[in-house]
Amino acid sequence: MEIERKFLLKTIPADLYTHPCHHIEQGYLCTGPVVRIRKADHEYYLTYKGKGKMAREEHNLPLNETSYFHLREKIDGVLIRKTRYLVPLHDGLTAEVDVFDSPNNGLHLAEVEFESIEQAMSFIPPAWFGEDVTEDGRYHNSYMSGLSTK
Repeated sequence: MEIERKFLLKTIPADLYTHPCHHIEQGYLCTGPVVRIRKADHEYYLTYKGKGKMAREEHNLPLNETSYFHLREKIDGVLIRKTRYLVPLHDGLTAEVDVFDSPNNGLHLAEVEFESIEQAMSFIPPAWFGEDVTEDGRYHNSYMSGLSTK
């Protein structure tokens, strides 16, 4: 089970680019249910995501490079490219700050994953976080790829 909240950023932390990061590209084969392929640096995955916004089933299966590039030719919509910075927060949490490339250039989102729904609901975001867009489907990567209208 994946439990996460998603936020726009009010400001970008001055030290953002000093944190560890991953270069990610991902594409969608299906949105009902969500079936996604992802390349994170030199690791490759096929992901299934169930229904839901804050809490939903998620399964990641490893792919090899050849399989990833074969499936990438079959995606619908546009390939999402982003850099994900891992910014430590209080209580051992981490903000995964995504800085998107074209066609979503200029968009910055922070995602925080939690152990429980109670922990997610009691989370107090840092001052540099902006609007909570967890329930806004327009900020799901599948929507930004052009596949979903929700």
